[in-house]
Amino acid sequence: MNIINQIYCRAYQTGFRIAIPFLPYRNPEILHALDDIPDLLKERSVNRVLLVTDRSIRTIGLTKHLEEILTEEGFFLTVYDGVAANPTVQQVEEARGLYIEHDCQALIGFGGGSSMDLAKAVGVLIARPDKTLAQLKGVLKVHAKTPLTIAVPTTAGTGSETTVAAVIVDDETRHKYAIMDFPLIPEYAVLDPVVTRTLPAGITAGTGIDALTHAIEAYIGRSTTKQTRRESLRAVRLIFHNLEKVYQNGNDLKARRNMLRASYLAGSAFTVSYVGYVHAVAHALGGQYNLPHGQTCATVLPYVLEAYGAAIYPQLKALAVAAGLCDLETDEAQAAQLFLHALRDLNRKVGIPEKIPGIRREDIPMLAKTAAKEANPSYPVPVLMDARELKRFFYEVME
Repeated sequence: MNIINQIYCRAYQTGFRIAIPFLPYRNPEILHALDDIPDLLKERSVNRVLLVTDRSIRTIGLTKHLEEILTEEGFFLTVYDGVAANPTVQQVEEARGLYIEHDCQALIGFGGGSSMDLAKAVGVLIARPDKTLAQLKGVLKVHAKTPLTIAVPTTAGTGSETTVAAVIVDDETRHKYAIMDFPLIPEYAVLDPVVTRTLPAGITAGTGIDALTHAIEAYIGRSTTKQTRRESLRAVRLIFHNLEKVYQNGNDLKARRNMLRASYLAGSAFTVSYVGYVHAVAHALGGQYNLPHGQTCATVLPYVLEAYGAAIYPQLKALAVAAGLCDLETDEAQAAQLFLHALRDLNRKVGIPEKIPGIRREDIPMLAKTAAKEANPSYPVPVLMDARELKRFFYEVME
């Protein structure tokens, strides 16, 4: 990246870092079970609810208990179950139509990050009916209170239950973009391990490393705070101690609860301190080829961390200590290499591939430009890279 662009990016990031203490960040209030939702809705005088989920989650019965208790308690429940792995503008519009048609007063996003993001995007359009999602993409453009939103994560990884963002795919271009503003943070997050117990091992792995990616990128970036560093380290510790357990035994509810907590902490951290090039590359790949976001991040993560080199050795040492891989007396470079080795080993143990099939060589220049446009100047990465430099990651992960 040329020096002029570097100065611009760092100045932009410095402005946001200085503003962090003055911005209205908040953490959602935690509920520990689905059974807590009816009482909450009654307290908020809500009786008409739109449940946003995907068809597979509903088919296997994960939403059944919630649907039953809400109906039994006399709530008027409408369900939108058309969420795709990478939610689109059209799907948001379909769900918004149901919300308006049935005079709903609140939203429940039930599922992975896609369902929660779609619910948040519906809330944005309800709050700003005069705008399209395309007009609201980017940072701090909503400027309006969204309806009561409750997030129920069924995967421990995306952190969407805590974030200011909803990531949506343009139906025509297939490019992903984020809408980021404080009203998008759900007011409540339901961390119920029971709804994660039937999660397939592959999704458990991908979403778990997605949470790890959030924690790592938040920690190694240049916009950390004391709180986000603490949250990131706690999340890394929980993930290294619990992900393999839940991958091998989905019924380990203690480990499931710990993973939900880790996802929440990592989400809280990156909401304030942002992510980096791992996410930019993964978003470009996911939007173009409709890939699962968590697994894509997991594959890309080691390559990007290795490319940062010695610039992040101090941070990697702290992460290695948190993960229990070494102690404070360990040499910095050695600790960093221990962490990178342990990360690749964890990926291998939970079935994350080192390469991504289907990437077309002729797409890579466009993918690199997409990633660079997302990341620069917003993401406070430890080492700046432009589209030309980002190409390397697409080549490295290409099968």
